[in-house]
Amino acid sequence: MLESLRLLSWGSQGWGDTLLAGAAVTLLLALSCVPFGFSLGLAVALGSQSKRMWVRRLATVFSTVFRGLPELLTLFLVYYGSQIAAEKLMRHLGYDGGIAINAFVAGVIAFSLVLAAFSSEVWLGGFKAISPGQAEAARALGLSRWTTLWRVTFPQLMRVALPGLANNWLTLLKDTSLVSTISLADLMRQTNLAVTGTREPILFYSAACVLYLVLSALSGLIFTRAEGHFSRFAQKA
Repeated sequence: MLESLRLLSWGSQGWGDTLLAGAAVTLLLALSCVPFGFSLGLAVALGSQSKRMWVRRLATVFSTVFRGLPELLTLFLVYYGSQIAAEKLMRHLGYDGGIAINAFVAGVIAFSLVLAAFSSEVWLGGFKAISPGQAEAARALGLSRWTTLWRVTFPQLMRVALPGLANNWLTLLKDTSLVSTISLADLMRQTNLAVTGTREPILFYSAACVLYLVLSALSGLIFTRAEGHFSRFAQKA
C-alpha cells in the first residue's frame, strides 16, 4: 500500500506533479471556454428574441445543432475539420506543407460552441422570468436600450440564470476529459499515461476522481458566492 502511494509523490519516482499539471490544463481549458461560451450563448439568446425572422432562425439552428451533436463529435469536427480546411486553403495558395492545429485551441473552440448552445437556453429562460414591466419602466425614465439591458435587466438575469450556468460549467468541466482523445495533456490523459506506466488503474483513477471532485467543490463555492452577490437586493426586498 505504501509503495503504491509513493507513485503519487512528486519527482522522478512519482506521478503527483504530472497529475496536478494535467489538472491545471483541464482547469485552464474550461476557464478559457467560459468568456466565449457564455457570451456567445447570451448573444444567441438575444438573437432568438430578435424581431428579425432570419436572426431568430439562425439562433435556433445554432442551439439545436450544437445541443444535438455529441461533444466528442463536435471536438473531432473542429480539430480534424479545421486542419483539412486549412490544408486545402494553403494548397490553393501554393503551400504544400502540412498544417497542425493546436489541440488546446481546438478544444476551446469546440467546447465554447457547445457551452454557448446549452447556456443560451439558460439565458433565454432567465429573460422570460423577468417582467416586461422592468424594461417599460426603464424606457419611461428615458434610459437607452443598452443602459436598460446592462443596468436593469442583466443584474436580474444573472440572479435567475446563475444556477443553470453553474450546471453548464460543471458539465463543461467533465467534458474537457474528451480532449485526451486528441492528445492534449489534460488530467484524463495524464492519468491514462500513469496507469499504462504503472499498471495501477485503481490508484490513479481514484486520484483523478479526487481532483475532479475538488475542482467541482471549489466551483460550487464560487457560484454560491456569486448567487448570494446577485441576490442580495432580492433577499432584502
